Amino acid sequence: MHSSPFDLYHTGISPVHGLDARVKLVLALAFVLCVSLTPVGAWPVYLLLLAVTLSAAELAELGLGLVLRRSLLALPFALAALPLLVTLPGPTFASLRIGRFLISISGPGMERFVSIVFRSWLSVQMAILLTATTPLPDLLVAFGALRLPRLLVAILALMWRYLAVLIDEALRMMRARDARSGCVEGRGGGSLRWRASVTGAMAGSLFLRGFERSERIHSAMLSRGYDGTIRSLSRQPPDSRSWRLMVLGLAVLAGLLLLGYRLG
Repeated sequence: MHSSPFDLYHTGISPVHGLDARVKLVLALAFVLCVSLTPVGAWPVYLLLLAVTLSAAELAELGLGLVLRRSLLALPFALAALPLLVTLPGPTFASLRIGRFLISISGPGMERFVSIVFRSWLSVQMAILLTATTPLPDLLVAFGALRLPRLLVAILALMWRYLAVLIDEALRMMRARDARSGCVEGRGGGSLRWRASVTGAMAGSLFLRGFERSERIHSAMLSRGYDGTIRSLSRQPPDSRSWRLMVLGLAVLAGLLLLGYRLG
């Protein structure tokens, strides 16, 4: 399987890179589950979980800047929890006047909102660590080892492989459009309405081209014996060191979760 320009993997020789992909996937999923189940307001546990992700980033030699910078992706999605600030009952934490309206932010709402943002941020950090230290083909094998539906694994593999082909097709269409469009004062020819209509037509054409190309690719794969399963070399079971590390990691996460419930 060829590499993709969207592969987030960073080549390295760190202990995290060398760990079995199945073990890393199990630990990452357990970490996200632990973060999700940790009670609201268990701030010491949140800080300990943050220490786990940052320590793993340092051990993987990725650099804290890379992980923290990419993890900002979680912040816009966490804004969906903003209504909690004003919908949860409780003592007023702060008030904000907008025109004739007075918006009161409750203390429990603020606590719940900040907890959701922090937990989302931690989960994205772990996902970044997993993808940055594990090649996607190894991750797909790990998904299969965890008995994920093989159709879903095949869809993920083909999407990763052929997304670059789809973007290359879109770039060819954009070059063709520019070659056929005049340039007025440094802008592409035509008004904004004209450009919008051309973009809509290009999107439809790209969909049809992508559909036709996928049919050709599927026919070629069937002629070569494809039966819905992405073939790969057989993998040896994780060694004893990997098993011990996985058990230790699960035990630590379980301890942090119990501590969170004690504090919460």
